[in-house]
Amino acid sequence: MLETLGEVVAPSRAEMDLANAASVREMIRAVRPRWIVNPGAYTAVDKAESKPELAYAINAEAVKVMGEEARAIGAGVIHFSTDYVFDGSGSAPYRETDATGPVSVYGASKLAGEKALAESGAGHMIFRTSWVYGARGKNFLLTILKLARERETLRVVADQYGAPTWSRDLARMTAEVIGRCEAQARGSELAAVLEDVGGVYHAAGAGETTW
Repeated sequence: MLETLGEVVAPSRAEMDLANAASVREMIRAVRPRWIVNPGAYTAVDKAESKPELAYAINAEAVKVMGEEARAIGAGVIHFSTDYVFDGSGSAPYRETDATGPVSVYGASKLAGEKALAESGAGHMIFRTSWVYGARGKNFLLTILKLARERETLRVVADQYGAPTWSRDLARMTAEVIGRCEAQARGSELAAVLEDVGGVYHAAGAGETTW
C-alpha cells in the first residue's frame, strides 16, 4: 500500500515562467512545497550561443531563486543538470568528482545553476543526466524515427558517444529518492537528511552508443 505524501503541483509556463525570477519566486511562495523538482531548462544548445541572457536566466537565475526559496521554507530541491558541464574530451565515463569545463554557453549556464543551488544553503540533490529520450516532446529518438519514415538514407554523426537515458527512468528514480528521504525524515525536517545524502550525482542510462 502506497502512502500518499501530498499533491503534485505542475505549473504551466504561463503560471511560472523560468525566464522570470519573480514568477518563480511568487509560485513557490504561493504553493510552499515540501519538494521542488526542477527538470526544466533552456536546452537549445546552439541557440544559447546567441541568447546567453535567456539561457542563464532559465538555467542559472531560476535555480538560484528555487534554492533561496527552498531554504526559507525548509523544502528539498531535486534539480536536473547535464553532461555538458564537462568538455567532452574524456575517454571514460565521467565521475562526480571530475573537474568540470563546459565549452558552450548551455553547459556554462547549467554549471552556474548547479553552483547557485549549492551556495543557496537549501537541501538538494543535483542529477546530471545525458541524451534524454521519451515518447513525448522533442528528442533525438523521435526525430530519427520521424526521419526514418520519410527518407531512405540518414546521415548521422558517429564520433559523439553518450549514454541515452529514458525519461521514465528519471521519473521513477525521482519518486524513489523522495520516498527514501521522506522515510528517513519521517515527516520532519528534510535538511538533516539531505545534508547527509545530498549533493551531485550522475544519473544516466547504462552503456554507451553514438548518435
